[in-house]
This record gives sequence, structure tokens and C-alpha cells, in this order.
Amino acid sequence: MTIVVTTAVVLLSGPQLAAGARVLINHAELRRRDIATAGGGGGGDGACATAVAPFGYPCEEHEVTTQDGYILGLQRIPRGRIGGVTGGGAAVARQPVLLQHGVLVDGMTWLLGSPEESLPYILADQGFDVWIANNRGTRWSSRHVSLDPKSRSYWNWSWDDIVVNDMPAIVDYVCSHTGQKPHYVGHSMGTLVALAAFSEGRMVDKLKSAALLSPVAYLSHITTPIGVVLAKAFAGELISDLLGIAEFNPASPQVSNLVRTFCRKPGMNCYDLLTSFTGKNYCLNNSAADSFLKYEPQPTSTKTLIHLAQTVRDGVLTKYDYVMPDANVARYGQADPPAYDMAAIPAWFPIFLSYGGRDSLSDPADVALLLDDLRRGGHAGDRLTVQYLPQLAHADFVIGVCAKDLVYNDVISFFRRFH
Repeated sequence: MTIVVTTAVVLLSGPQLAAGARVLINHAELRRRDIATAGGGGGGDGACATAVAPFGYPCEEHEVTTQDGYILGLQRIPRGRIGGVTGGGAAVARQPVLLQHGVLVDGMTWLLGSPEESLPYILADQGFDVWIANNRGTRWSSRHVSLDPKSRSYWNWSWDDIVVNDMPAIVDYVCSHTGQKPHYVGHSMGTLVALAAFSEGRMVDKLKSAALLSPVAYLSHITTPIGVVLAKAFAGELISDLLGIAEFNPASPQVSNLVRTFCRKPGMNCYDLLTSFTGKNYCLNNSAADSFLKYEPQPTSTKTLIHLAQTVRDGVLTKYDYVMPDANVARYGQADPPAYDMAAIPAWFPIFLSYGGRDSLSDPADVALLLDDLRRGGHAGDRLTVQYLPQLAHADFVIGVCAKDLVYNDVISFFRRFH
């Protein structure tokens, strides 16, 4: 949920910001044209060639087709630059790890720093076989077996569909190609889809463990004023009609105009939206922000943002609410959407959970509710490792220069316990 903020920094008021908006929109349109020309898949213009190969790492482009026909791109870094060694120099087995990004970004968000700072490279150099997922609708996952990505039908999905279709397909693919169960790392909405899946018994028998960074399950305590305003707008289920589109593309004129409108409201600080949305990040530098804007944001479905806003509004985690009881009955067999029960996550499944005290999206109060549910369901001992970092905010966990020392080393230690 970080990227809306960073984008909006260059989309909003003031001559320099308006000029930045035009540049961002033009670059985004060029990227989308390139993707359309390349078919939206991997190949020579994929993330491997763009981000990974220049650092000297081996990299492979893969494709997965979901049960409902979406063609998803995966990047694989099968080993480090030196093949992967332990601290003592002995060769280690290449245990697979799957990384899942958040909303309005794609897998590139894991690859924006140096090999010494970015989680995929750190994992590869530590002997892991790294797989990077890309959500449907993003640049490397923009195709379908029959639907046109420009059609409303292509974008008629929420994050429920990622839970049911995308994540199981990706995990199955990694298992079949490596012959091993992978570990899982999710950030922000990447934690939400995992927790929802685990609560329904999905994937837990095909993963070794899960590391959840800035975990999102409950959103009722978000503290950012503009985040609350946007959530209320989306929760009204009016945004799709307002924009006239099912695709939410942050670089489009419709969306940038919408954000400008919200930023005219009293109390909105639109000159520092990253801090306003995510909290005051502790260890981001200018080069990280520049790299971020070069490759992000990415589109998502408007329905996904409505679904997230429903979670803010209702204070509970449920499947997508079609609002009209008859519509919910037709979809779910009941008037209200079914809830995802976090306490139903199997107590034997190992979870590492890391969150920050300055995070305005994954607020500590909401994380406490999630932890209560997990413990109520029986999670304890080495099956639930909790790391609280009071100085960190939302973006620090992915593009912060301090994440290796404060977070990633502990994630790797956790994984090694469950090899």
C-alpha cells in the first residue's frame, strides 16, 4: 500500500510537482506500451535483464497460468554470484524462497537496492533459490489466455482472487520446479493474501514457513489522514463509477486528478505524502526513492482497493462485500461476506512476523489484533516469532538501507530453523 503515496508526491500541487506528474505519466505510458509490444511476459526485457543481470546474478524468467486464465510472470535467481555459501564457506542446499510484493507495485520493488541491501540478492548469496512473484495486472503479469487487458472483464477481480487462484498456482509451480517446499516472504498486501489463504488451509502444506513484513490483516487503526479519506471514498463503492474504469492506474489522468481533489481537503499534507501514508520511514535514502519512482507504481484493479477500504470501514477481514444482500447470497450463499478467521491458521505452521512502531498502514494496534488471533489459535513457541522495531515504518521493510541488519538477517535465521 506504499506506492500510492510515493506516486502522489509527483502528482500533486505546485508547478514542479505538476511537471513531475507529466513526466511520470509519460514514462508509465511508455512502459505500458513496451509491455504490450512484448506480450507482457518475460523475455529479454524482463526484470532479469533490467535489474538482476547487471549485478552479475543468474536469473530466469518463468510464467504461470492461473486456473482463471491470468498469465503471471515469475523471476528466479537460482543462486548467488558465488553460488551461495554459509558463513563457514561450506556449500549449502538451495532452499527455495518465494517473495510476494504489496499492492500497486510489482516484484521489481524487491530489486531496487544494491546486492548488499536488497532481500533477493542477500538470500541468493546465502544459498537460497529465490523466486519473485508479480500480481496479475502488473507489468510482467499483464496477459490472459482470452481476456483483453484493456477490457473491464480483465480487471473484474479483488485480492480474494489472488488468494484463490494466483498464490496456489505460483506455489505449486515453485514446488514442481524445485522439488522442495519454499519459504514465503510477504510485504503489506503480500502478507494479507498469505494470511487469508492460510486461514482457509491453502498452501500451508506446500510451504515450510512464512515471514510477514509489515503484516496487514486488520486496518481499522490506520492513522494517515489522507489514507482514511481515500478509504472512505473507496468504501463507498463509488470509485469505479467515478473513474469510469475497472483498472486503477496511479499514472492515469483520472487517478491523478482524484488525488489532487483529496489533497485540497483541510489537514492534508500533500508535499510529503510518503510520510503521510506510511509513517516516518527510518532509513530511506534519495537513491532508493529515485529507483522506486523509475520503476513503480503499477496498476491494480479498482475492486481490490474497494476491498481494502471495506476492511478499513468494517474493522473485520472478510471476502469482498458486494453490498447488496442478494449479490452476496448469489456469490457466497449468505447475505454477508464470509470472514477470514486468523485463528484458524494451523498452529503448527511457522510464522515470523516483523512490524514497525511508526507504520501508519500496518499500525501496531492492528498487528496486536492479529497476534491475539494467532495466539488464540494456538501459535506459540518457535512457531510464532515476533519482531517489533519501534523506529521503522512501512517502506523501510523493503527499500530501507537498514533492513538487512534490522530485519533480513533475522528472517534468514528463522528460515534456517525450518530447513
